[in-house]
Amino acid sequence: MADKPPLKILCIHGYRQNAQLFREKTGSFRKVIKKYADLVFITAPNQVPPLSSDKEVIEGDHTGWWFSNLDDSFHAQDRTDCCKGYENSVLLIEKTLKEQGPFDGILGFSQGASMVSLLCGIQEQQPDKKLFNFAILVAGFKSRSSSHDILYSKKISIPTLHVYGESDKIIPKDMSEDLLQYFEDYIVLQHLGGHFIPTGGPQKKIYLEFLEKMRICKAST
Repeated sequence: MADKPPLKILCIHGYRQNAQLFREKTGSFRKVIKKYADLVFITAPNQVPPLSSDKEVIEGDHTGWWFSNLDDSFHAQDRTDCCKGYENSVLLIEKTLKEQGPFDGILGFSQGASMVSLLCGIQEQQPDKKLFNFAILVAGFKSRSSSHDILYSKKISIPTLHVYGESDKIIPKDMSEDLLQYFEDYIVLQHLGGHFIPTGGPQKKIYLEFLEKMRICKAST
């Protein structure tokens, strides 16, 4: 392992998060994979209106990758023609991948994982935009914005790891399982928990096996 450099992975946070919050929430995960990968976190460009229950919200605290409604709200279950803010997010992520790269992989959580599925679709259909070689999708789901349908029309060939919880109440596991049909070379990590990145012994083993395989692939190219 010592002769192989760590992988560089861009991290795409969930809805109502930002780079700092996501980094804090991935502390255990970062510890698990620290010898295998370096993680880079970025913040989505779209400001999410605070909830009425939010107290002392600091501007920039709540962001998202796109909205499923024109009132700047998002719900993963919405079937809609709206994807407000999506193009700005694609431009930001592609710019980051180019300017701070090269990146080996990309990791997304919840809405961020759905965003990663769309980026995988873009890359599959536009090979000249290939900016990463694998993806990890945690609590992912297929975007239900109609304008995104085209990005799922061709099966995605890069290696992917799909992580989801049996008791996830925010993104039910059937939504994550439905996403699998759009990928060819994938591994599933299903856990008993909810809406988070699991880091127990069984999960650690799968993460490290997947990342080691990606390191071997990198070293052989």
